[in-house]
Amino acid sequence: MHRFYVDGCSDTDKQIRITGEDVNHIVNVLRLGKGDEIVVSDGSSRDYNCRISELNTDGEGYVLADIEDISMSAAELPVDIYLFQGVPKGDKMETIIQKCVELGVYSVIPVMMERTIVKLDDKKKEKKILRYNSISESAAKQSRRGIIPKVLDYLSMKETISFAQSHMDIVLFPYEAAEGMDESRGIIDDLRNQVKLSKVSSAEEYEKLSVGIFIGPEGGFADSEADELVEIGAKILSLGHRILRTETAGPAIMSILSFYLDE
Repeated sequence: MHRFYVDGCSDTDKQIRITGEDVNHIVNVLRLGKGDEIVVSDGSSRDYNCRISELNTDGEGYVLADIEDISMSAAELPVDIYLFQGVPKGDKMETIIQKCVELGVYSVIPVMMERTIVKLDDKKKEKKILRYNSISESAAKQSRRGIIPKVLDYLSMKETISFAQSHMDIVLFPYEAAEGMDESRGIIDDLRNQVKLSKVSSAEEYEKLSVGIFIGPEGGFADSEADELVEIGAKILSLGHRILRTETAGPAIMSILSFYLDE
């Protein structure tokens, strides 16, 4: 069933009004009509199963859809995972965002680390963030996510450390200095147990744990950056005995967490 995103939906609404580019997509691309079923997501994990009741193509146009059922999206992980990605060269960031959104990431933050090779002025950063969020939206629609993960503005490593300290419950840090696979599996098991406990001890609308994952750029982390992460309590883990490229590491850890934590 085709999925669309509309902010501001309410459980008390009887209809949802769809405007903007989605109107053309519904009418001229998908050629949906009155009586066809669609799913509308409010961007906060609620899915509204709807049936199109009116299509208006005059001026900017709109589509009205009657709400028939409301449910929580099954596509979201029971934790909010933030990917702090060291900025790579070329278009690798686009691939990382696309794949990690498909795998369940909650948000992606590009980080200008000490060994980041790319140099961007503010204007270029602004354009790239717009591009990255467009990629996130497309990937979210394709993978039927309940939210559209946000790609936040570029941060320095210092700003990122501060953000992680104040917003993350757990920080994971894939790094070559990890003690081995058994230790890493133990860290993932501990995380899974914490998620289970948080759900059991909380109300139905439980507050999700926030998990931060740090991935270095092509040159890896500087020693000082690794030390800073250890100082804030980041848990070092291994992704295996093979050295992964920066564009592989993020999707790899997201695949592991998605498999272990998905319900």
